[in-house]
Amino acid sequence: MSQHTRRGVTPHAITTPSARTPAPERTDAPDGRRLGLTLGMLVLPMYVALGAPSVALPAIGRALAVPFGATAWVLAAWSLTSALAMPVAGRLLVRWNPFQVLVAGVVALAAGSALAGAGPTLFVVIVGRLIGGAGAGATVIAVFAAATVLPGRHRIRALGIIAAASATASGCGTLLGGAVTAWLGWRAVLAIPVLALPLLLVALPSRRALTRSGGDERNGSSERDGSTGRLDIVGAAVLSVLAGSVITLLQAHSVGLPAPVTLAVAAAGVLAAAGLWRRVRSTPDGFVPRRVIASRGFLAAGLIGGAVFAGYYGVLFRAPSLIEQATGGGPLVAGVFLVPAAACSVLTARLVGTLTDRFAGWQVTAGLAALTVVGVLVVAVFSGPIPVVAGTALTVCGFAGAQAVLVGLAPDLVAADDRDTAQGLLNFMNALGGGIGPAAVAGLSGIVPAPAALAALAALPLAGLALSLTRRPAAVRRPTADHCLGPDATRGSPR
Repeated sequence: MSQHTRRGVTPHAITTPSARTPAPERTDAPDGRRLGLTLGMLVLPMYVALGAPSVALPAIGRALAVPFGATAWVLAAWSLTSALAMPVAGRLLVRWNPFQVLVAGVVALAAGSALAGAGPTLFVVIVGRLIGGAGAGATVIAVFAAATVLPGRHRIRALGIIAAASATASGCGTLLGGAVTAWLGWRAVLAIPVLALPLLLVALPSRRALTRSGGDERNGSSERDGSTGRLDIVGAAVLSVLAGSVITLLQAHSVGLPAPVTLAVAAAGVLAAAGLWRRVRSTPDGFVPRRVIASRGFLAAGLIGGAVFAGYYGVLFRAPSLIEQATGGGPLVAGVFLVPAAACSVLTARLVGTLTDRFAGWQVTAGLAALTVVGVLVVAVFSGPIPVVAGTALTVCGFAGAQAVLVGLAPDLVAADDRDTAQGLLNFMNALGGGIGPAAVAGLSGIVPAPAALAALAALPLAGLALSLTRRPAAVRRPTADHCLGPDATRGSPR
């Protein structure tokens, strides 16, 4: 009698179709709603740090005696380093659990924000925003790492709550930013993320769930290659240079960058792109693993998310100043006007679970990209505070929905052992899009009128819409132990 028979398991039970179906939901898994609320609280200061400074930018420009276009770096610097920190945090999750990464991220977030709030020059403010953004990126990855391992609808529920919290905070951040700017000054606005430190105490009761969510499946995997745990410094460096070059070149005109410096930045970007391409080909387990970006639908998902984020943050950069010009009011008035737009994120988060149950992933992302395109064009074409608010609301819906759908889709696009790396890279592309949006609008605004700059920005979410319709990113269920499954195990049905 074989070993399998003695244990009451026949060989047939290992290869039947039922063995290849996804595992049932864990009954001992943390509740998605409760964990989502905890994690949503933690992301509030980070996303307030995106919306609130957008209202304070005119005041920052006046106080530091710099052109308004140069203040786009306050938003772009945060998005840039948060984007770069995400793949690094994904690699740290190989050895650390989400709670440890969360603590490290929150500390960097608070320290950088304190420096930005106290900065005497724009340069120091940007350095502080760079540090704070890196902490925010690590925190976001820790939050999503804990949420995405939840089973089935628990995952969607948690991600929906987190998306609602992030979009509401970034949108309501304009109201908070306006009020704080009017009453306490712009420095207090930049220091708001320091509040993440006391909010970290909220996560302490859920520490066990955060640790278990991040560590169980990773520690239980026997197939993880040891090299996956090492950080590829060269790969991280060339990716950082490439991303920084793109952001800098987009804003070169608005900040008055000298021509020789612009050419040097462009050359560095070209060399970095070539170096990244070579690194991906020569180092399979490097900072950007070839098997991850080659997974069906992964690059498309990242590009779609980046395009939608670019549209949202580009509008968020211009909307407060447009409202101030139209109403003659200050930052507080702009913040009040943008509150209804922020409220749309809650509705989107509630609908996203229903939409993903009824429609394929590519259909949902196509709809969200289309909403973003329309929103950007409404802000660009029509004048007055009401069209600006309506257009911003549409981009808020695109942002909140894309974040929940694409981040929830990522674990099903790659093998289980690559889940954290994939989350980091996907969020990197999303956040990089968030940096590209304001940088592109600021750069173009120095060449063409602001409405034309916003209209040109619509090309990015339009490209995301085209990708959704042509590439159709869809989840492919991948097993955690292929050696126990049949030859069809890696074939899944699109969601």
